[in-house]
Parts: sequence; structure tokens; C-alpha cells
Amino acid sequence: MGWRNLTPESVYSDDEINARLSEELPHWYLENGWIRRKYKTHSWKSTLMVVNTIGHLSEAAFHHPDLTVSYAFVIVKLMTHSAKGITNKDFELAKKIEEVIQWQPGLEAGALTGTPEDPRFAYIKYDKS
Repeated sequence: MGWRNLTPESVYSDDEINARLSEELPHWYLENGWIRRKYKTHSWKSTLMVVNTIGHLSEAAFHHPDLTVSYAFVIVKLMTHSAKGITNKDFELAKKIEEVIQWQPGLEAGALTGTPEDPRFAYIKYDKS
């Protein structure tokens, strides 16, 4: 579906947000004016790696989410405060976060094999395809 040509600060309606999430970011959801996603990890070290990755991407984009951080999960909440709603900035950052956090090199043809199945090396609880 082609999305209307919006400026970076144009706010989407709830119906548009839900349609776009369904199409582009199925593990994200709209709640209380924010788009959200929970990433499950295997340990505090893994959680910190996820937080640092999100921090890097957000700072590079100069668009900052709210995070809830616990031992084995990270919740990401995005909204464009200056626009008081969900904008293209939120969708674009959510897509980049999703792309990087859910990256599994072992599923691609290439030299990188990804994290071994051995629980000693468990990192993130990837979504089932």
C-alpha cells in the first residue's frame, strides 16, 4: 500500500497507524498514542546490547524513543513529541530498529553464521518467521 506523502511532522490517524503497522511492522502495536515493541532477551547482558543498539540508531537519527528496561526484555515506545503523534519519523526509526535487532546472519547466504544454538551463547529471543 502506498502511504500518503506526508512531511516528517505530519501525524497519522489511529486507523492509518494500525494499517501501516500491520503491513510493515507486525510485531509493533499502537497503545496510548505510542507505537510500541517488546524485545525479549536471554539475560541482562543481552538487554544492555539491545539498549545500546537502539541508543546508537536513535542518536544517529536524532529521534529518541522512550525505553523500559528489565533483566530479560526491552520495551521501545515511539512518538514524535513535537508533532504530538505518530509520524514518518517513528515508522522509519521503528523499521531500522526492527531490521537491526532481528537480524539473523545465519538465515542469509554468506560467511556470517550467527549466534550458535547453544544456550551459553543465547542473546535475543528472535521472532518466529
